[in-house]
Order: sequence, then C-alpha cells, then structure tokens
Amino acid sequence: MDEQLGKLFDYVRNDPRLADNTLILACSDNGAEKGAGVSGPFRGFKTHLFEGGVRSSLVAWGPGLLAKKAIGSVNKKSVFSAVDLVPTLLDLAQIPHPEGISYDGESVPEILLGQSKSSRKKDIFFRRPPDRDSFYGVKDLPDLAVRSGKWKLLCEYDGADALLYDMDTDRGETNDLSKKHPEVVSRLTKAVIAWHQSMPPDNGPALASKPKKKK
Repeated sequence: MDEQLGKLFDYVRNDPRLADNTLILACSDNGAEKGAGVSGPFRGFKTHLFEGGVRSSLVAWGPGLLAKKAIGSVNKKSVFSAVDLVPTLLDLAQIPHPEGISYDGESVPEILLGQSKSSRKKDIFFRRPPDRDSFYGVKDLPDLAVRSGKWKLLCEYDGADALLYDMDTDRGETNDLSKKHPEVVSRLTKAVIAWHQSMPPDNGPALASKPKKKK
C-alpha cells in the first residue's frame, strides 16, 4: 500500500497542475472481525455499536490544501462522520449542491483540512443489523446508539437497558454513567428512538418486518 500510494503522491507532487489542488483520502471499513483483526483500545467488533464496531480511520493527504500544522499529525478529538464527506467535498471543490437534495452530513472542510479540531454539530445515529442481536460471543447487543457531543448512548429499540459513556474521557466505553446522568439518558433515548422510527425499517425478526415472498 505504501509503495503504490507513494507512486501516486510523487505523481501529484511533480505535476504543477495537481500539486496545490489535489486532495487524496484513504478510509478504512468499520470494525475489526473477531479473529481477523483487533480494534485497538476500543470495545467490540464489526456489527457491534460500540466504538470497536463503528469507529474508522480517515487519512487526508494534500500538501497544497492541508494546514501546515496538520501535516503528519493525528487528530483524535474531532467527531467526523462518513456522511459528512459529500457536502464537505462539494464545498471544497466549489461545486453547487444539487437542487432538491438534502444531506444528512455537514460541510466541515476546516476539520478535513486540519484547520480545526472542532466537531460536527449534529448528532450521529446508529442501528445494528437486525439479525445480529448476539454476535462474536456477545449476547443481547444494543440495538441503537447515538453520539451527541461528548456523550454516547446505546440502548434497545424501546430505549431499555441504556448505557451512557463520556467519550472525552472513556473512549473504551468501560464506565457506564447512565445512573449519574438520567437527564442525558432521557434526552438521547428520545432522540435515537425518534430517528429510528423515522428511518425505513430493516428486514429482520427483531423488527417484525420480513421481506415479502416472491410469487
């Protein structure tokens, strides 16, 4: 990978038409599969809603675009979602957003280019595949999750069994704070359930929504 990307980087660097206006992004798939990788300090694996199942790396390269202070650095603070890529890249390329199209993501070029370590403003919502209630040896996995600022809440479809973590101090999701912050639990539970109910249903027994049989 280093060798092949190195050829691409050298090509861009040595072409004056590309050197100052090219941005290359490399991002990973979400989550490690048990027995085929590790999630580092994070809890869980692929299909889990814990950080080990949803957190992904993103590498940005563009010597003519990135903030000088950000080149070669790692940003572990900003919250940035894959859904932010389209509106952010459209704005960076100065391409008008298509009429009649709204995006779930936010345009945050200052984060992508390393000019700021701020975070997206909107909450990020997750729901697990409906057939993965128990996976990789872990039973009764949370169904829904929401990241809101420093808080991350996980719960069942009806809001039961809520878990609350402070992601500023506990990225490994080891210290459940739901009992200490009931007002946060109430607010985020209502938000994630409302989001879930607004989405098209997943097909699966957990949601009592099975695909129609073909005639």
